[in-house]
Amino acid sequence: MLPVNARWRNWARTESSRPALVIAPRTPEHVALAVQRARETGHTVKPIGASHSFTGIGASDGIRLDMSRMRGLVSADVGAGRVTLWAGTHLWELPAILGPLGLALPNMGDVDRQTITGATQTGTHGTGLRLPGIAAGVVGARLVTGTGELIDVDEGHHPELLPAVALGLGALGVLVTVTLQCVPRFLLRAEEAPEPLDAVLDGFAERVRDRDHFEFFWFPHTRLARTKTNTRLPLDAGAEPLSRFARFADEELANNVAFGACNAIGAAVPAAIPRINRLVEQLSSRRSYSDESHRVYITRRRVRFDETEYGVPLEAVPEAVRELRTMIERRGYRVSFPIEVRTAAADELLLSTAHGRDSGYIAVHRYWRDADRSYQREAEAILAAHDGRPHWGKSHTLGAGELRRRYPAFDRFAEIRDRLDPERIFANPYLTRVLGA
Repeated sequence: MLPVNARWRNWARTESSRPALVIAPRTPEHVALAVQRARETGHTVKPIGASHSFTGIGASDGIRLDMSRMRGLVSADVGAGRVTLWAGTHLWELPAILGPLGLALPNMGDVDRQTITGATQTGTHGTGLRLPGIAAGVVGARLVTGTGELIDVDEGHHPELLPAVALGLGALGVLVTVTLQCVPRFLLRAEEAPEPLDAVLDGFAERVRDRDHFEFFWFPHTRLARTKTNTRLPLDAGAEPLSRFARFADEELANNVAFGACNAIGAAVPAAIPRINRLVEQLSSRRSYSDESHRVYITRRRVRFDETEYGVPLEAVPEAVRELRTMIERRGYRVSFPIEVRTAAADELLLSTAHGRDSGYIAVHRYWRDADRSYQREAEAILAAHDGRPHWGKSHTLGAGELRRRYPAFDRFAEIRDRLDPERIFANPYLTRVLGA
C-alpha cells in the first residue's frame, strides 16, 4: 500500500480525485486480491497508468491501483511478430523493448507518455487511412474481472470477448498483460510544409488515400495549415535523421518553450492571440527527414492543454473544419492552440470511434489556464452534428443515451460488461455517464 495524503490529478489538470486506498500490485494475483478486498469492503477499483486522459476515466474515490510496478516484457514470439507486455508499460519504453526483437508498433500517436493499456483502453490512434488505432493490434489480454477471476482472452480463450476487452474503457476488468501484433522495424520519411488551408481541405480525401500517413494542423486566425506526410520505408533504406540541434530547436525551444510563452501571453492578453498565430504562420517552413518510426511519430509536448476530439465519417472532415473556422470567426473566439486533423481505418472493436467506418479525427485544444470552455463546447456541437463519436480519453459531454445511437455495438458491449463486472466494481462517475449504471 502507498500513502494517500495527496489527491490524484490527471496531466491536463482537468480531473482530480482522492482515493481511499492506493495499492501498487506486482503480480496478477495481487490485483485479484485487491478486487476481492474491494468487493468485501464496498469500494470500487480503478487502475491508473500515466494519467494522460483528459476525462475522468481514471478517477476513483475507492481503491486505486498504481500499475507502475507491472512494466516490461512478459514474453515474445518473434516469428509471429507478437509480444506480451505488462499492463503498466509506457509507450516510451517500447522502442527499447521491441527494437532488439526487430519489431515496432504499426502506428502510433504523437504522444508516448501513456501506458499501453491506457492507450488501448481509451482508443488512442495515430494517423493513416490504411491503419486502425492501436487497440486493433491487441490480439490477447489477461485481466481480473469484477468477480476477482483471472481470465485470458485471445483467439483460443473467450474470443467473443476480445472486441470488447481490447478497447474496454477500463469497465470490464483490470488488464494485467496485453499481447500486441507488431511489424518489422521500419523507417518513416517525413515531409512537413505550410500550405493554404482551403487547398488542403479540397484535396483531403484524395491525399489521405494516396499517402501512408497524413495529418495537418491549423492555427485559427491564419490562412495556412501545417501538413505532415509520412512515407513508410524499409529499415535498410537508410535514415536521414534530424540533427540533435535541429530536433532540440524545433521540439523543445519552438514547440515547448516559445509556444508555452505565447500561450501565457495569450491567456493574459487574449486580443494578442491572432497576431501571435500569424507570426507562427510566417515562421513555418518546410523540412524533410527520415528516421525510425517512433522518432518520427512522437513529439514532446510539455505545454498543458485540454482537448476535445471526435471521429467523424471521413467525407465529413472538410465541411466540419470549415464550420469550425466560421464559428471561431463569428463568435470572436481567440484560440491559441491549433486544430489537428488525422485519419484511421475502420475496425470492428465494439466501442472504437472507427467502428465500421473509415474515420477522420478532428481535435480542438484549449490552453489549460483558459477558464472559458465555451469554444470547446461549440466545437463539440459541430463535430457531434456530423455523426461524430468522441474520443473516450478526451473531454466531451455526451452520455450513454446519445452514445448508444452512435455506436452500433453499444448494447453488445453492455452485455459483456454485465457478464464481467456485474457489481460495477470498476465503475466511476465518468463510466456511469457514458455507459449507464
